[in-house]
Amino acid sequence: MSTERKILVLGGLLLAGFGMLYGLHYALFIEHQTLDGMGAALTQAFVHAAEHDVLQGHASIDSYARLKYTYVRQVDVHSHWIGLAMLLIGLGVVFNQVSFGPQVRLWLAIALLTGAIVFPLGVLLQTAMKGPVPSALAVIGSAVITTALLIIAWGFARQQTE
Repeated sequence: MSTERKILVLGGLLLAGFGMLYGLHYALFIEHQTLDGMGAALTQAFVHAAEHDVLQGHASIDSYARLKYTYVRQVDVHSHWIGLAMLLIGLGVVFNQVSFGPQVRLWLAIALLTGAIVFPLGVLLQTAMKGPVPSALAVIGSAVITTALLIIAWGFARQQTE
């Protein structure tokens, strides 16, 4: 098995395992408390609305929005890691058919694995850090994946025309 295929298949397996463990940890220790907090924030918003307390109602809605923002990103992170891992494994199976030399395929494999790690990590960091760095990581990671996939698609297309 070529080095680039090993990178994709083994990297994909490790990433899938990590994504599943992260999802399990989140489901067991964090998700239910987050959902309880979201429900409580909505309940408080309705109570404040019934009491005509607009400021507290808005504060409760803001609290719900913050919790929902974090919740969505946490769920997205583990599902993106697992989904990208499956993509890496699938591509690893057929990667020798990409019509580029071994060196280009190696760089494409490294780019895919790096992007598959960095993109969800940037999304995860959006819940922990303020500022543009987490979003920039997510954008850069997704751009690396997209660019590598476009080049790989070109490599598959080249093979069919040659």
